[in-house]
Amino acid sequence: MLPLQVIDSFLLNYNVGQALLLVFVLATVGALPLKSRRVIAANVTLFGLIFILTPQALAPVHYLFLGIVMLVVGPILWVTAEG
Repeated sequence: MLPLQVIDSFLLNYNVGQALLLVFVLATVGALPLKSRRVIAANVTLFGLIFILTPQALAPVHYLFLGIVMLVVGPILWVTAEG
């Protein structure tokens, strides 16, 4: 278990949007072995909602636009996924 000071000193160099983007990429890579497009679609939709709900004081505005795109792409992936 890492001490909180190590995590805090790492995160001070980045904004919340960059940290969320890293968590999204790690979650997507972690879901790839499941080979389920619905899991990926749920992941994209959930992170799109998180990006939209993140206060603009913590993350630049382009993460808001990324969240909007993810909220459009996520349901499209869900509908096109096979049963």
